[in-house]
Amino acid sequence: MGAGHSHGSHRAGGDADLVVARAPRLVLLATLAIAGIAALAGILLLWPSSAEVDRVTQDVTFAAPGVTFPNATVESINAPCTAAETGSDSDCGRMEVTVADGAGKGDRATVQISPQVQDSGLSVGDRVKLQRTPGADDADAAYSYFGTVRTGPVVVLLLVFVGLVLAVARWRGLFALVGLAFSGLVIWRFVLPALLVGESGVAVALTSAALIMFVVLYTTHGFSLRTSTALAGTLAGVLVTAGIGVVATAATRLTGIADEQAGILSALVGDLGFQDLFACAVIIAGLGVLNDVTITQSSAVWEIRAASPAMGRAQLFASGMRIGRDHIASTIYTIVFAYAGTALAVLLVLRLYGLPWDVLLATEDITEEIVRTLASSIGLVLAVPLTTAIAALVVPGARSLSE
Repeated sequence: MGAGHSHGSHRAGGDADLVVARAPRLVLLATLAIAGIAALAGILLLWPSSAEVDRVTQDVTFAAPGVTFPNATVESINAPCTAAETGSDSDCGRMEVTVADGAGKGDRATVQISPQVQDSGLSVGDRVKLQRTPGADDADAAYSYFGTVRTGPVVVLLLVFVGLVLAVARWRGLFALVGLAFSGLVIWRFVLPALLVGESGVAVALTSAALIMFVVLYTTHGFSLRTSTALAGTLAGVLVTAGIGVVATAATRLTGIADEQAGILSALVGDLGFQDLFACAVIIAGLGVLNDVTITQSSAVWEIRAASPAMGRAQLFASGMRIGRDHIASTIYTIVFAYAGTALAVLLVLRLYGLPWDVLLATEDITEEIVRTLASSIGLVLAVPLTTAIAALVVPGARSLSE
């Protein structure tokens, strides 16, 4: 580099061999600063008060007053009912349990379970969750099967996941877990309450997505212009995904009510706009893949520049896009397979009916999955050239090998 860079450039953190000119550095950081301020302003404006959340949730209860959900231990399980025994007084399909905690601790009860529960591998000694409905006195309490206690296996699976992440990725993995925990906190403490009180789903999604990406990218990949470039590309991809999601939802006339949970929300939360909620889901669903693609593209351009300092910016962009095209192909498969796995039961039912595609597209369930997949994929595809272009403009310009 010449002397002109001695006062007008900045070394990108983690990229000590590349000196970035002042102008692109300032434009990039100023743009991100504006986006960060907008995200913080959105949080302040959209954050619901406790009184607003209480107004929506105070009259909503899962069960009648006095109903509890104690744990119980399985003592015995009878064989499933045959067709002849269904509806009879036979003990088939029932299990004996002993209540392990709560008001009815020590009670023995007989509860009915479905063949599917029996086929899941439930056996004597397992723990189940009961629903206890109180009667006139404790002796008259009624019990029914609510679910199987799965806390132990889930915790073990979680610990294995965390342990492997830390063992393989080390400090980078730890920071990724911190980012993941922060993302969950934002969704639980901000996104869900804001949606429940009737805030715009798109505004909530854009605000939370920006906040999450600022924290996740910088904590996981460090403070550098390379990471800042990926962040800018991610935010651009989020905006594209949001726009496509809103337009596609309106154009396909989706109601946003395609399953039992949406029906429950419709009955309990009057201010919830389900088209808006679906657009919010599209934006949030694409965050992880966008993050993966943009950080890869930014890093690729930085590495290409370090290896080829004489390459022009147009050539740099073209080289980065060759990597990006491969990444697009593999990541689109990831999106499609993820959604197909989530909607597998719906797809099986539709396949069973044997309906033609034009009829299937009239159903809410299948169209939601198609729109969600395509909107996320469009945002992903466009994020690749956007991030590559930003990176090619930010990295140092070409210089001769003699410099």
